[in-house]
Parts: sequence; structure tokens; C-alpha cells
Amino acid sequence: MINLSEMREKEVINIRDGVKIGLIYDFEIDLENGKVVAVIIPGPGKVLGLFGKNKDLLIEWKNIVRIGTDAILVDIDTEY
Repeated sequence: MINLSEMREKEVINIRDGVKIGLIYDFEIDLENGKVVAVIIPGPGKVLGLFGKNKDLLIEWKNIVRIGTDAILVDIDTEY
């Protein structure tokens, strides 16, 4: 088991190109079923997830490949 707060401290890395995407800023949760649907990462140029013009990156839970001790590996299209 892992807490959502612990996930926010792990670097998110895309396995397609090895690029570090960033840290999780927020979660999208299905309250009816009690499941995490997606993780949200601030878009490039944002400071602390607050200031910036770029859109946030939404990564669906199904695209998370592995949650390790130091990183979260995802498989997403490189056009983010």
C-alpha cells in the first residue's frame, strides 16, 4: 500500500523516452467507487503548480506502469 501523500514526493518518468515529467500536484478521484482515476502534474513553467500559462498534464491511472521507491513510471505519448 502507498499513501497519496507519498506519491506526491516521487518523480514521474515517462518510459517511452526516459524524460522526467515532474512531481504529482493533485489527483483525480472517483468518489463513487473510491478509486484514483488520474494524477495531475503541473505544466512546464508553473511554479509550485500555481503560476504559469501552460495546461496541467493529466495522466490516467491506467498509464501508470510502476510505482517504485523513488519514482513513478508512466507510459504516455511524448506529445505532452
